[in-house]
Amino acid sequence: MSKALKFLGAAGATIFAALPAFAQEVVEKAADGAAAAGAAVADGPIKAPTVEQMAGMVDKGDTTWMLISSALVLLMSIPALALFYGGLVRTKNMLSLLMQVFMIVSVAALVWVTYGYSLSFTSGNAFIGGFSKIFLQGVDTTTFAATFSNNVYIPEYAFVVFQMTFACITPALIVGAFAERIKFTPLMIFTILWLTFAYFPIAHMVWYWAGPDFLADAPTDMGLLWGWGALDFAGGTVVHINAGIAGLVGCLIIGKRVGHGKEATPPHSMTMTMIGASLLWVGWFGFNAGSNLEANGLAALAFINTFVATAAAAVAWCLIEQFHHGKPSLLGAVTGAVAGLVAITPASGFAAPMTSILLGFAASGLCYVFVAYVKNKLGYDDTLDVFGVHGVGGIVGAIGVGIVADPALGGQGWIDYTVFPAIPGEYDMASQVMTQLWAVGTTVLWTGIVSAILFYALKFTTGLRPTEDAEREGLDLTEHGERAYNY
Repeated sequence: MSKALKFLGAAGATIFAALPAFAQEVVEKAADGAAAAGAAVADGPIKAPTVEQMAGMVDKGDTTWMLISSALVLLMSIPALALFYGGLVRTKNMLSLLMQVFMIVSVAALVWVTYGYSLSFTSGNAFIGGFSKIFLQGVDTTTFAATFSNNVYIPEYAFVVFQMTFACITPALIVGAFAERIKFTPLMIFTILWLTFAYFPIAHMVWYWAGPDFLADAPTDMGLLWGWGALDFAGGTVVHINAGIAGLVGCLIIGKRVGHGKEATPPHSMTMTMIGASLLWVGWFGFNAGSNLEANGLAALAFINTFVATAAAAVAWCLIEQFHHGKPSLLGAVTGAVAGLVAITPASGFAAPMTSILLGFAASGLCYVFVAYVKNKLGYDDTLDVFGVHGVGGIVGAIGVGIVADPALGGQGWIDYTVFPAIPGEYDMASQVMTQLWAVGTTVLWTGIVSAILFYALKFTTGLRPTEDAEREGLDLTEHGERAYNY
């Protein structure tokens, strides 16, 4: 025991004596690293960095924010959208809505990692990517995705999962347009085909580009609408117009609900709808602010714009209802809020807070016109106002961003990535609004044609609607053999 104690004492003394030298070595290495970093800063950003260099350009704060944002966007689908939609339908169809949204998210996630990410975010042509990353080949913990800043990267897996949540929620939005009258299996088939031929091409056209460190040397490596200079911060075209037009086409081809216009179809649970709408609002911060891909001032700008535009739209809808009906409704308040969320989406990182408020007011008023007047006038049965809110709100936001992004109005303008390092571009409001109109028209035409082909193909093969008896009984029992409530 005595020898052991002496040995330990000697070893401890040796280690203690070595500590100053070890500390000095650590300080010297840190100083060398700081000097090297300072030299890199002095030399400016690195053009076309290698993967090894990218690894040193990743910030844990950005990565953390992207993973949190991904979870927030998933929250928007399940449970938020499922509860929002489910509360608006009749009791006999509540479970079917929950099941449809839940399974669309599940199916879309698998399609995304199989080939959706590759088709959306790899080089191909102006309309669609390629298969170089099919089954996520070549994507691992050592690969990185570009942000919107020179020499700033995030792990590619973080980018993959963030964009996956967008691919999951977009087809789920569509089902509200023909809720209570579509069979489950054809809907799942439609989801896969629509993602493949509508969502992935639009996502590629709007959001794909070589990145800020590479575009100067690869000026044609971008999607069609990105090349035009169309601005869409978080999905006005890709998500909302895309889903809104598909929903309108679907409700027209599938037809009206049994008893539509003759039988009362009030929401069965405004409580559920309120909970769903509130969760949508919370999740939307990840949707919009996360689309900045970095945790910085622009993410904070997108965050506050998402907050105030939504509040303005909710207030505006209630004021319109007070004037029109004499009573503001909870259904109107949450509908207005969603309209504001939709409209600010493409402009969230470009607008100033005060112009975001104006955009929220404008979107709420126009969406109200379509929901309260145009739908009834034209007689189409858009059950949960997918076109009236997401389609119209998305169009308002996508065009409006051309106005609110103007630096003269406090906007952020646009960045010229064709030069290295990137610099602010010269802003022309009229030209930008025209570009936004072209982007909106392209999205409407593309998804309208694709959706019509898919709906008609399924209508004449598998069939889309349940029988009239099944529809009257409710899809909960006839499609799934369960009830949402057992009293």
